Amino acid sequence: MSRKYFGTDGVRGRFGDGPITPEFVLKLGWAAGRVLGNVKKSRVLIGKDTRISGYLLESALEAGLTAAGVNITLLGPMPTPSVAYLTRTLHAQAGIVISASHNPYQDNGIKFFSADGLKLPDEVEGAIEAEMDKPLVTVDSANLGRAEKMAAEGRYIEFCKSTIPLQTCFHGMKIVVDCSNGATYNIAPYVFDEMGADVIAIGNEPNGFNINDGVGSTYPEYLKKAVLEHGADLGVALDGDGDRLIMVDDQGNEVDGDEILYIIACSRMRVGDLKGAVVGTVMSNLGLENALREHGVVFERTNVGDRYIMERLSKKGWVLGGEQSGHIICLDRTTTGDGIVSALQVLAEVHATGRSLRELKAGMSKYPQLLTNIKLESKTAADIMQSDAVKKAVREAEVEMGSSGRVLLRPSGTEPLIRIMVESSDESHVERFSNGIAAVVKEIVAAE
Repeated sequence: MSRKYFGTDGVRGRFGDGPITPEFVLKLGWAAGRVLGNVKKSRVLIGKDTRISGYLLESALEAGLTAAGVNITLLGPMPTPSVAYLTRTLHAQAGIVISASHNPYQDNGIKFFSADGLKLPDEVEGAIEAEMDKPLVTVDSANLGRAEKMAAEGRYIEFCKSTIPLQTCFHGMKIVVDCSNGATYNIAPYVFDEMGADVIAIGNEPNGFNINDGVGSTYPEYLKKAVLEHGADLGVALDGDGDRLIMVDDQGNEVDGDEILYIIACSRMRVGDLKGAVVGTVMSNLGLENALREHGVVFERTNVGDRYIMERLSKKGWVLGGEQSGHIICLDRTTTGDGIVSALQVLAEVHATGRSLRELKAGMSKYPQLLTNIKLESKTAADIMQSDAVKKAVREAEVEMGSSGRVLLRPSGTEPLIRIMVESSDESHVERFSNGIAAVVKEIVAAE
């Protein structure tokens, strides 16, 4: 498929620029309705996060879908994974989320889920793209779609709670929950409260402009400060659309996606419920791979991006994967990355073992890791990576570090950058080799 309209994660951009305009979104809704609304009583769900442009884009989607004869259910502000869940349980033809995840409020995007709560198949995206190139023709009045609103927060709260054992209780546990002023503000605090925890909610007053603004999983310092101030047992920080999380232990130490993935994998192993290998990305910390190996668990890497993890899990029939960013996929619980569900898996392990978050993560020793970004001019990252000088610098670093470290060069997926990652059990190696390889790259860039 050409992906003229759809990117790797739906359609995203700065609101009002490029594809994210009301006119485009109206046409997208109509085109999607033409493809998805080919069954009797077809229905599409629409959820959104809390950014101000969501109101306008929601109305544009509503107009486009109803013009194509599709009935829609407006869910209002809801986490991305909740739309995937509700699409399945309400037997809708598709679910649509209006969100730009962890991006600032000026951005927005459109993401689709199939009737199974999964990413739309390529052939369906291709069919929608083909409709986009046709003139918009509204169905006759008798066949126009209808729109209704649904308050579905309670359904999703109960689903989240159902992903951990019924006997689990968080009584006596004080938790800070940072909702990023995003889509989880009216859900996440209630989930943990109903599980018995003493909940301090922060980042739960969205105004359309403050989503991800110094709060949430992208800015864990806010959560760290709150955990220490309140003397909490731990903290949970979600991103703007609720599909990823970062945690903080009782001493204010960050617990990233690699460590969360390790804890959940160990939990599954403890009860004999881990199926197959665990999947991460090329950026996953070497400490995670080594720690899982010590438990006899195979760890496989994919390219950066949750869609690649999902593809590997689905192809192999495995259930657990994730990224450093905190996008954790538990396919034995749900169909997509879910920050609340992932946090519940960790808290359930705290309850079951009587060990603190700090103690649970201690089984994995993170290797020092340094990421350097270098802006490119005319040469591409591929050109740089194939340079003899760069290959030589990388080879020398790898030989000296041996199995205790690694070097990764990769292009940015969104900017003209080359990313250099060096990781080693010896922190002095990390800085020395990172600086050395970066100097070689900069020299090549300067010579362009």
